[in-house]
Amino acid sequence: MTERVSIDEITLPGSERCFKLTMKAPRANALEPEFLADLHRALDDLEQSGVQKALIVGGRNFSSGGDVGRFLEAAQTNSAEEYADQVVPFLQDLVWRMITMPVLFASALRGAATGGAAGIVFASDLCTATPAAFVQPYYGVMGYAPDGGWTATLPELIGAGAAQSWLMANHRHGGEALMQFGLVQSVDEAPEERTLALLDHVEIGSALATKSLIWTPERRARVRAALDAETEAFRTLIGRPEVLARMTQFLQPTG
Repeated sequence: MTERVSIDEITLPGSERCFKLTMKAPRANALEPEFLADLHRALDDLEQSGVQKALIVGGRNFSSGGDVGRFLEAAQTNSAEEYADQVVPFLQDLVWRMITMPVLFASALRGAATGGAAGIVFASDLCTATPAAFVQPYYGVMGYAPDGGWTATLPELIGAGAAQSWLMANHRHGGEALMQFGLVQSVDEAPEERTLALLDHVEIGSALATKSLIWTPERRARVRAALDAETEAFRTLIGRPEVLARMTQFLQPTG
């Protein structure tokens, strides 16, 4: 499709069609405007295909989240809010589409899923992680407000207290902890193959009925409002001088 995202239609062992979305954008799939636009186009293609099972894979790292360097460049020219407007709403809508589409989404998690990129994991219906894979927020380190569903989707999945603790302490949770939370269903050194096996095993009618019964209209409305609140909070915080200072320090060469 593009140099940042490729899409393929594959056949599962049980003969069902499966849509494979491979993320291969620069800087460990950093969530830049161009990459997010490609991801949305991939979901457009998925909707048009009629395929009801989808696998999302990354490279050595699933995704590093928002590009701190580009946020810093924007902040240095007093345009941090404008750049945030090109990123955060599109991430939020990507999460929303994954939750609401009549598609069984599965992710194969390698390496890092940090910041807003974790929202793709949270919005997945199935996930396999390698033992070394991890999810970490980093918002408190940078001074950003959470986005990607950390305060919208995640509390619905693991509870508000656990989500708040994770964010406040900036915990790095690996594969086994993610499985205890119910955010991944398997820990495997070959997550792509294991996730495809999970997708093949699930009967799609039952899976989509379960998804619609879990994500009721009331719960969806609550999540949509919380995603929009995240967007506003992110925009409010991103232009602060202390955030500029933290981004500058974060990107300083070490040694």
